[in-house]
Amino acid sequence: MTTASPVAAGPGAAAVEAYLACLDAADHPAAVELALGLLDAGASIADVLVDVVAVAQREIGLRWSAGRWNVAQEHAATHVSELVVAAVGARTTGRPARGHVVLACVEGEWHALAARIVAEVVRAAGWRVTFLGASVPARHLVSYLHQTGPDAVLLSCVQPSRLVRAGRTIEACRSAGVPVVAGGPGFGPDGRWAAAVGAAAWGASARDAARLLETDLFAGHAGPPPAAGGDEYAAVLRRRRDVVQFALRAVAPPEAEADQFAAAVGHLVDALAAAIRVGDPQLLLDHTTWQAGVLAARGEGREPLLDAVLAACGTVLADHPRACEHLRWAREVQGRAPY
Repeated sequence: MTTASPVAAGPGAAAVEAYLACLDAADHPAAVELALGLLDAGASIADVLVDVVAVAQREIGLRWSAGRWNVAQEHAATHVSELVVAAVGARTTGRPARGHVVLACVEGEWHALAARIVAEVVRAAGWRVTFLGASVPARHLVSYLHQTGPDAVLLSCVQPSRLVRAGRTIEACRSAGVPVVAGGPGFGPDGRWAAAVGAAAWGASARDAARLLETDLFAGHAGPPPAAGGDEYAAVLRRRRDVVQFALRAVAPPEAEADQFAAAVGHLVDALAAAIRVGDPQLLLDHTTWQAGVLAARGEGREPLLDAVLAACGTVLADHPRACEHLRWAREVQGRAPY
């Protein structure tokens, strides 16, 4: 077992480094010991989960995207953090007194650890929290809202390419009379796209979620959401399979990589549709820039995905002007980007 480094009363850089050492070794007993030791030393549940566990997980994500960690290492570390969140959450005592909130991840969103952290921090703040987990279909979420009548929904979205689904989920929640607090980088830097899809508010962290639940920001956030400004994004999504198939024929990736390639193309189409939905082409550019960085870090090059696939999108979606405009801009910018 890895020995957890002693940490002073308040979490800081030393605590994060010690926790990362536990994740690096996939040593969950040591990680749990460290986290509970911080609580015993006077740190709050939010301190441990937000300032140590969440910070360390962001570093793990950076290691994966830079090619320093593989998927197996990332999954092992995430599992350790899930056990830590459960152990820290078990320290919450007393009956909730502030109301009931439901927390869920957007359909198709399988990154649930950040949402688990939010659930435990909000629970520690005195709320009754029902955590529905990863990838919750909108219709099932709304059915649950009608059955339980919560005060609010906390909706997690990590990937901006899921924003169209997030918007549909928020629309359904509003129709049920339940306001939504959005969270996660999927809603854009500083939550800039949250209002466009109808969220009552956006929080950057679990602490923000707990704070926002105490405000009156929910007034008026029921009924019809903001207009989408056209339905071209829906037309793009209807052509998703066509784009994927066209790109597969155009690029002809090795058979062993075909499924991964097809998934990447599908995500790109999702990002394009989301950019059109929120009226911001930067969303697509951010996606292609991220994908280019991942490919470059792995020495795979960016030509197949960013040049051939963007061209394939433009060919299949030639009848959709905003899609073509966004794709053209992304190709121009990526063509100038150094990697």
